[in-house]
Amino acid sequence: MKTQIDHLVIRYETHRVALLRLEEAARTEKDFEKVIKEWDRIDRNREDKEEKKEDNWNPNILEQMIEDFEEHNVFPRPQAHVWWRQLQSGNFIDKIFDCPHEIAELTSHKKVSYAIKTLKAEQKEVLYYRTVRQWSPQRIAAYRGQSDRNIRKLYATLIAKIHREMEKIPDEKPIPKDQLSLDPLQRICRAKS
Repeated sequence: MKTQIDHLVIRYETHRVALLRLEEAARTEKDFEKVIKEWDRIDRNREDKEEKKEDNWNPNILEQMIEDFEEHNVFPRPQAHVWWRQLQSGNFIDKIFDCPHEIAELTSHKKVSYAIKTLKAEQKEVLYYRTVRQWSPQRIAAYRGQSDRNIRKLYATLIAKIHREMEKIPDEKPIPKDQLSLDPLQRICRAKS
């Protein structure tokens, strides 16, 4: 096992050094095209690996579930929707703050809430769609008119910024585990602690 890992590390380092030499040796337009082609190949491979790991949301499954639910339900479609049922039961908070710019209000953890408030509007929007709505980077990219690579990079940057901001704030007292909520923003806090 260790020799296999060593082999992979050596292979990775060899490719990295070869790409670095190719970049440094580039002088003509054709040389730079080769460098760009190599970076595009690396990006495609990385994106393929990431796509295999991601759960792609399939809207057809959701539509089928709604149709099945409506067949056996006496309530009309709008009243059978989860959003409407929450409103009828008095759970207004999720609906009031169901907006990318109010995402900090969806968590009760003070450090996470403060860290999210320090984000830019663009970062809040990506965080909202990625954690609350659980959209894939491809779907967010299509919605925002950007590349999914840019969305993944932005998401990684904002998560790092949230962690940095949370480290700046001293702990008042430890939170008992039974009081932790399982909302998506709490996962950010739990991942760091």
